[in-house]
Amino acid sequence: MRSRMIPLVSSPLGVLPDLVPAGLCPPMSHCLSLSSAPSEMLAWASAQIHCQFHSSENRVALPPSDDSKHDVQAENETVFVPNRGERGQCILSTPPKILFCDLRLDPGESKSYSYCETLPVDGPPSFRGQSVKYVYKLTIGCQRVNSPIKLLRVPFRVLVLHGLKDYQFPQDEVVAPSNPFLEEEEGVKKDSRLADLATELLMAATSRRSLHVYNISNTRGKVGKFGIFKTVYKIGEDILGTFNFSEGDIPCLQYSVSLQTEESIQEEFQRRHGQPVSYSTHARHQESCLHTARSSFSLPVPLSSTPGFTTNIVSLKWRLHFEFVTSRESGEAHTVPENPSETITWTGVEQIEVDTFSWDLPIKVLPTNPVLASYVSQFSSTNSITI
Repeated sequence: MRSRMIPLVSSPLGVLPDLVPAGLCPPMSHCLSLSSAPSEMLAWASAQIHCQFHSSENRVALPPSDDSKHDVQAENETVFVPNRGERGQCILSTPPKILFCDLRLDPGESKSYSYCETLPVDGPPSFRGQSVKYVYKLTIGCQRVNSPIKLLRVPFRVLVLHGLKDYQFPQDEVVAPSNPFLEEEEGVKKDSRLADLATELLMAATSRRSLHVYNISNTRGKVGKFGIFKTVYKIGEDILGTFNFSEGDIPCLQYSVSLQTEESIQEEFQRRHGQPVSYSTHARHQESCLHTARSSFSLPVPLSSTPGFTTNIVSLKWRLHFEFVTSRESGEAHTVPENPSETITWTGVEQIEVDTFSWDLPIKVLPTNPVLASYVSQFSSTNSITI
């Protein structure tokens, strides 16, 4: 057996194509295995990134596609088509890059190559919803002489931060001599500055704290107050909120808070006019609060979740969904007897008439630092194909 290793080196800019316009996350190692032979000749190997769009036929009505591709790679085909045989539509692809041509490997010999690519800033993030999916894949194609093309597909995750596409960098005050051989270094410097800017924007947007207080009431009167310090979060953060029922006129028996996403299809692509929005719950807190003056909750935003975004087909938004159960009768004030020897037994009521109502609070969820996002998959992966 002979092997040639192709380590895929992630861009120094991380996984955010708009926040940081590049990225493979995390670095992965992939191997191409060759069958035993005295000497092997590989004609070529190429790599390309593409994004596949999948939609539910029951919820999304898409125009017919003009793209007609074969499901399998032809035996005598020499054209590298990374998304051949893939379901869905290819909505984004990078130019293919040749890793090598006419490579001869002697017994026991191996070669390794590095691959780095910059993703377009206007691409969608990775997303697996109920109606649509956006899946990014890195495809490595390799062909041995007089053999069919073999493809290796590696899925990876992309996060998008909007707002950097039209940013204009200020001109450097230091005047340096022009050198055409330093173009690559200047590009790397600009990308590094863009990464730093993206991190600063995230910190500035999610670190602002200002107490927001909301009065909770129904048709019978005031139930209490709800307080939250901010409404913009990064994935991986905890959402903290407090309740104050001491000033309420209506007793609250129970409340629940759910962290949810709203997945809505744009009107022109809806299968049925006015079709409902799809909701997904990512975290939930429930508590009984009869005779409770104050209460609080903490809901984590999962690192594996997708920040809010909007494309021409789908829109994803975040919200806190509250549900309250209140009593129709005023709560009885229990008093402590003045005589310590006097005994009083308190028992709960067997039946009580209640009202229920709900409330939705929109929030924003942004991407996080690429290093933190990569904690979701700490293990290194190795994939191989037989040529």
